[in-house]
Amino acid sequence: MTAIAAQKGRTPWWQSRAAHRFARHHLALIGLVMITCLVLACIFAPFLLPYDSLYIDLRARFAPPFTGGHIFGTDPLGRDVAARLFEAGRISLLVGFSAMLLSTLVGTVVGVIAGYRGGWIGAVLMRLVDGFLSFPSIFLLLALAAALRPSPLMVTVIIAVTSWMDVARIVEAEVRSLREREFVQAGRMLGLSGTHLMFREILPNAMGPIIVAATLTVAHAILLEAYISFLGYGIQPPIPSWGNMLEGAQQYLGNAPWLAIIPGAMITIAVTSFNFIGDGLRDALDVRGDQI
Repeated sequence: MTAIAAQKGRTPWWQSRAAHRFARHHLALIGLVMITCLVLACIFAPFLLPYDSLYIDLRARFAPPFTGGHIFGTDPLGRDVAARLFEAGRISLLVGFSAMLLSTLVGTVVGVIAGYRGGWIGAVLMRLVDGFLSFPSIFLLLALAAALRPSPLMVTVIIAVTSWMDVARIVEAEVRSLREREFVQAGRMLGLSGTHLMFREILPNAMGPIIVAATLTVAHAILLEAYISFLGYGIQPPIPSWGNMLEGAQQYLGNAPWLAIIPGAMITIAVTSFNFIGDGLRDALDVRGDQI
């Protein structure tokens, strides 16, 4: 019944207009290649490097990059920075993707129900969203991180709790514009339940903005994890993350600047790449492009 389902039945996604528009977005392709390389490096590089992330060699303290087999040098304990960097990337990217999934799920459910039901139900849900948005997200994030035990799982939940509201507002506006469309009216005439209409008919047609918001949420979550870990309220050593690597490097900026430059560069690459992908998806999934 849905327009997207019918379109998927006619054309494979890799041959669709949206895929062709995405392929013409050069920055999005660069971002996709960079994220793919970064994810593969974080998964496989720790197994290929000659040093373990926990191996300590006090004789090699503060070794600069490309010395003694250390690609990115060593830290104050003589640990290999490359091994710790890629292991930290696993944690930071996992937190980013997990927080994105959780916040997108919560925001989508709230937005779909508020947009379709409307009335007092929609008003209560959206006022709840406004209430969360009225608190500065950074202070709310730091307050929760300080009150709870900082672990990768808890940091993921905290970031999701402070990030779902934007997704809810986007989904609510999209669903509100779709609920009076012809295919929804036809479903009501056929006696389909409200739950079926919300999640089987309307939601698939609102996936474009949700996918774009989810992509940008990953970048936002990676930044938030780095922020709270840098301030000492996030993931704690010995578990490495890009944020706590930056926190541990700030006192050595003068004699070992690579300790801060390298994890900072990884954060910049990851966040910029996800933003490029989000921009490309926004242009590719814009339905107005199919109407031209």
